Amino acid sequence: MTSLHASRTDPRPDIPATAGALLDGLRRGRLRVHAITNAAAQVFTANLLLAAGAIPSLTIAPDEVADFTTRAGALLVNLGTLDADRRAAIPRAVATARAAGTPWVLDPVFVDASPPRLDFARLCLAGRPAVLRCNAAEFASLSGRSVSDATLRDFSASHGAVVALTGEVDRVTDGTRIVAIANGHPLMTRVTAMGCAATALVAAFAGLHADPFEAAAAALLVVGVAGEVAAETARGPGSFQPAFLDALHALDAPAIAARERLS
Repeated sequence: MTSLHASRTDPRPDIPATAGALLDGLRRGRLRVHAITNAAAQVFTANLLLAAGAIPSLTIAPDEVADFTTRAGALLVNLGTLDADRRAAIPRAVATARAAGTPWVLDPVFVDASPPRLDFARLCLAGRPAVLRCNAAEFASLSGRSVSDATLRDFSASHGAVVALTGEVDRVTDGTRIVAIANGHPLMTRVTAMGCAATALVAAFAGLHADPFEAAAAALLVVGVAGEVAAETARGPGSFQPAFLDALHALDAPAIAARERLS
């Protein structure tokens, strides 16, 4: 893993600069990300990773997943389609990533809708993901508490994972530092799997950068800025998705710095 910028000792990291550097690094290094994601998200996830400069792999076959994870620089675990193959493959992939020191990211999709899924997500959390990317309802189910800066910090500190909470304003914390990201556009909520695919970029950046807090914040900033750029030419959800991929593919550090809305 390569750390491109200042680390955990810096209380005020330059997230826009980190985002630009990580995009450049991803395009140069072509990091491979293994994404165990839901059926609705697979194609868009792969396309987002390719547009950003990464190399995706997507197998969910339990007898193959360890080999694919071994080849990857980062792992995404998304619980959106929690079928028998994924239930068997996920623990193998996580164990492989942990043994190799490969960062992995958990996306506990719809744990608020299904008690068995919530139980499975809690088992996954015991595997120490670098980042938990979730929405407010998912966080409330996992933590048993409502969303606030204090509860986000407490959960992150107690589980040893960065919490990246997405919504109208995204919030990222490592238990000490916290950043709010106001970039994005309403059309992003009208495209299937936008959040799931964005989590794959979080994993990619975590595979390049030793500080998962900075990696997660940088990835969500990149996605938000690309969404804003895409919305300027899109006529609706149908044209937004390809416009988003084009915007991500062309995004650079100056554009990120010019548009960032962080606090």
